[in-house]
Amino acid sequence: MESKVTVLTLAKGANAALMFFLELAVYLSVGYWGFTVSPNWLLKILLGVGGPVLFGVVWGIFGSPKASIPLHGVGRVVLEVLWFGGGIAAAAAAGLVTTSVVFAVLFIVNAVLRLAWNVG
Repeated sequence: MESKVTVLTLAKGANAALMFFLELAVYLSVGYWGFTVSPNWLLKILLGVGGPVLFGVVWGIFGSPKASIPLHGVGRVVLEVLWFGGGIAAAAAAGLVTTSVVFAVLFIVNAVLRLAWNVG
């Protein structure tokens, strides 16, 4: 039995990989912001480590494939806009303006494609 891999299948796989990398970018952005927000080392450690942990807990409860309280429909949209938007805002607040713009564009493209393909 031969399996055909279509361009659409490859595109969906690439978009799923992009989603994963965008998720990682949220953690990196929030952590980077936390370590740059203040000259106070205690605050840097608290926000630089605690920020990504907080984001991870929220994603684990509501957004991950194995979420304990998975959100769907409008709730999922709100979660993604706030969660990814938080990562984008953190990058911008840390002075990474170009990075945050690229991040935002990639998130929008990813979300539109997932919506069009009825994926995730």
